Amino acid sequence: MNLSPRYDPSPVAHKWYQHWLQQGFFSAQPNDSKKPYAIVMPPPNVTGTLHMGHVLNNTLQDVLIRRARMQGKEAYWIPGLDHAAIATEAKVVAMLRAKGITKKDLTREEFLQHAWAWKNTYEGLILAQLRELGVSCDWERTRFTMEPSLTEAVQDIFIQLYDQGYIYQGTRMINWDPVGKTALSDDEVIHKAVDTKLYYIRYAMAEHDQEIVVATTRPETLLGDTALCVHPEDTRYQHLHGKSALVPIVNRPIPVIADSYADPTLGTGCLKVTPAHDANDYALGQKHHLPVIDILHEDGTLSQAAQYYIGDDRFVAREKIVQQLQAQRQLVKIEPYTSSIGFSERTDAMIEPRISTQWFVRMQALAKPALEHVLADTIQFHPPKFKHMYCAWLENVRDWCISRQLWWGQRIPAFYLPDGTVIVAKDPSAALAKAKTQPAYQALTVADLRQDEDVLDTWFSAWLWPISALDGWEDPDNAAIQYFYPTEVLVTAPEIIFFWVARMVMAGYAFRGQPPFRHVYFTGIVRDKLGKKMAKSLGNSPDPIGLIKKYGADGVRVGMLLSTAAGNDLLFDMQHCRQGRNFANKLWNASRLVQGWQVHTQPHQEKHTTAIQWFEARLNQVLAAVEAHFEDFRISDALMAIYKLIWDDFCAWYLEMVKPIPSQPMAPSTYKATTNFLAKLLKLLHPFMPFITEELWHHLQARSAQDCIIVAPWPQHRSYDPSILDQATVAFALITQVRKLRTQARLKPKQPLPLYSNQSLPPWLVQFAPYVQKLAHITHITADSTIPLETMSFSIQRQPFLVPLEHQVDQAQEQERLHQELTYYQGFLATIREKLNNEQFIAHAPQPVVALEHKKQADVTAKIALIQQQLAQPEQHA
Repeated sequence: MNLSPRYDPSPVAHKWYQHWLQQGFFSAQPNDSKKPYAIVMPPPNVTGTLHMGHVLNNTLQDVLIRRARMQGKEAYWIPGLDHAAIATEAKVVAMLRAKGITKKDLTREEFLQHAWAWKNTYEGLILAQLRELGVSCDWERTRFTMEPSLTEAVQDIFIQLYDQGYIYQGTRMINWDPVGKTALSDDEVIHKAVDTKLYYIRYAMAEHDQEIVVATTRPETLLGDTALCVHPEDTRYQHLHGKSALVPIVNRPIPVIADSYADPTLGTGCLKVTPAHDANDYALGQKHHLPVIDILHEDGTLSQAAQYYIGDDRFVAREKIVQQLQAQRQLVKIEPYTSSIGFSERTDAMIEPRISTQWFVRMQALAKPALEHVLADTIQFHPPKFKHMYCAWLENVRDWCISRQLWWGQRIPAFYLPDGTVIVAKDPSAALAKAKTQPAYQALTVADLRQDEDVLDTWFSAWLWPISALDGWEDPDNAAIQYFYPTEVLVTAPEIIFFWVARMVMAGYAFRGQPPFRHVYFTGIVRDKLGKKMAKSLGNSPDPIGLIKKYGADGVRVGMLLSTAAGNDLLFDMQHCRQGRNFANKLWNASRLVQGWQVHTQPHQEKHTTAIQWFEARLNQVLAAVEAHFEDFRISDALMAIYKLIWDDFCAWYLEMVKPIPSQPMAPSTYKATTNFLAKLLKLLHPFMPFITEELWHHLQARSAQDCIIVAPWPQHRSYDPSILDQATVAFALITQVRKLRTQARLKPKQPLPLYSNQSLPPWLVQFAPYVQKLAHITHITADSTIPLETMSFSIQRQPFLVPLEHQVDQAQEQERLHQELTYYQGFLATIREKLNNEQFIAHAPQPVVALEHKKQADVTAKIALIQQQLAQPEQHA
């Protein structure tokens, strides 16, 4: 069947994706005759739809898994979804609020019904979108982090770590998210530089007529002050040690304590101490036995303990307190101030330090093998620059707060007896059985037990993902986990290197004695043209499905990969997807061209031995380079090498070299070589552009349902003679130069020209002469010392060449063209200068973006200078 004149990606993608599913090409089973190659998908959150980061991450995984499948490995890509406790609960709460329902109106069970309904809706949507992208996961094994077997894994690990002394309950200062109303681990807090204010407040002394001025960024917390602190050697305040000051507004007497923690050089040298609302103040309060006054509710509003502005939001209360201090003449001044403030990674709420009883994991012992094995390259990072970041975090790791004050998530398997005793067990019956081993609890029933209300941190299930997502995780002798574990590679973003990557490595060694994966490939962050991180909430992120409908899945995949390298952020532009679509069209048209050639029915003299030998060598050269790129996880470099091989070498050079004259049949050997080349190119490109390559694969020849490119053998490079590549490079440079001279001389593109050289013709030119004449439209190539008077000359590898000018340029027409070009480039330069003179652009755009604009300015300036020179000397255009 002939290829249609126009490539329509949508029906092609749908047809072949369904075919792959029907044939079971995505499924994998333990197979001792094959090498295993497993990837666990970083599970998207069930909080919405696909975004550009998902497109990048899953395209990279699909490239790796498709190549492994073609290499004959048992390729197993495990898909899944994460319950994302904080983020999903926030979404469900917002959804209910829009319906006039608040969380407090519901029981836990009622709320969870809404949460599961949300999960079921968005699970199907996200997985369907991934299929649109063409990812080749084993969908029948899709996992969800809160499905029963994975929840059981989390419970078992919690109990195991508790019994071993790694998990404990503790009361300490933690990070509190007032929007999510839950504790956070240190790694879930994002610190940002925020422009705020420094308030200087007078505190009157209780015993005599004197005052101390204190500087603070949080005047609302003064309602919880329990001391002022000065340095013992600060002579300004030594006479006040042990005296009492009065807290403004509430007039509570508090002591002036002396401690070296106070820095005399900062602010006024005197600190207000609020143990309930600052980690350092809490430590200072513990040291000096200060009372703790918690003035905030869990949602960030002021509590009864504040005495004033009860029920007001913390920021509203701040403004009111500042106004009251001004009215009471206790506010000395306000200064602008830049402070590093923590925000919730999930809700972007400003963090409140809070004293709370939570569950923690002791990390130091768990971190030791995770650090040692990465240092020893048992697990390799790509690019390796992230190894230092990872190791620095593990060397300073702190205990992990794993309890969350939520309803959506895996509930902590801990039960409280009436006297407060904690029993850790999988269910109430098991907890009761443990309790009854003690004589004092023989009369207890299940009804006497109360399960901990908290759920576990999402990452506590996620750190088990490479283990729990595999079939048979609970049975160490299960064939699947024995065969596929450790997995091969994790593809993820560096921003979760601590949240997830480090903890998965810890879990791998703690629970299986092996790494969870052999390689970690870090992607960059998808940013817009101005360098801002793409996010739907910012309105700068396109809809991936919309892009796929417009440019095709293959086009979007290529567009993403051509603009990124491992670990480097990519500046995404719609132009990249357009480039991917154009590449698909180029490949389609090249295949149509080959398919339309007439071929001799009988053996015929081969005229294109040189062209075939050259492209064979070039193909093997690129195959070797692609292998090296994959070995180093330079996936975008591998694609670019293939892209250039197809667009430049195959389409622009080889096909033009061997293309027959219309209505003239081609030698069967040339056609066979060409279709063999095309088949290898399709296989090489398949992991990147799966749909169009499968379609063209079946147009090359009739094939069975199982004979698909998705399982075709990956092409292997062979040895080649590099000398023919060097000869071709020089020949192509000659052709390009002749074409350039035609343009400069305003000659017709196909106007026949002779080519002269005053030296004997080199061997490379003799071998490639037929192609030079064909592609440069040269009538003959002559070594002749008799040179026509009117020529244009150039040299290629010190070999002089001359082309006679048989046509003079129309000077008036040429001058008009140059004036038009000059006007265009002058306008372009003005646009660039306007951008570079914009202080906002210079201040906020990433350095690479600014550098690119400077380069554009230099290039355009040089172009304008050249045109002006040409206008000043018109005779040089002849």
